[in-house]
Amino acid sequence: MGRVLKGLLVDYAGVLTDPDAHLLYDYLRAARARGTRTALVSNAPGAGPGAKAELAEYFDALVFSGEVGVAKPDREIYLIAAERLGLSAVTCAFVDDSARNVQGAADAGLVGIHHLSVPATLDELAALFS
Repeated sequence: MGRVLKGLLVDYAGVLTDPDAHLLYDYLRAARARGTRTALVSNAPGAGPGAKAELAEYFDALVFSGEVGVAKPDREIYLIAAERLGLSAVTCAFVDDSARNVQGAADAGLVGIHHLSVPATLDELAALFS
């Protein structure tokens, strides 16, 4: 039996900026409604209050490298995000368009999902969180 995933960590640039990203936002909203904990993990310096308020509809935690002092693919940023969700890393999946960052998450114990297209990512999420 595979591991039960309870948390979903998602990169911003390259994933949530994809032309079809509205479908990912819909997935995130539905996942949260089903009880999945969600976190944004970004190498950005941070975000203003307006952006954070908009993102709060989709994420339980926002982790910006500029605010936590560590950046992807360092394993620590994924562990911080999982901890902020109240979960262990092994119960979380991470989506990023950078294979290097996905490997960093896998090295930290998360299930890594390399984002190549929204349909492919949604298919993988459906299989993992069924």
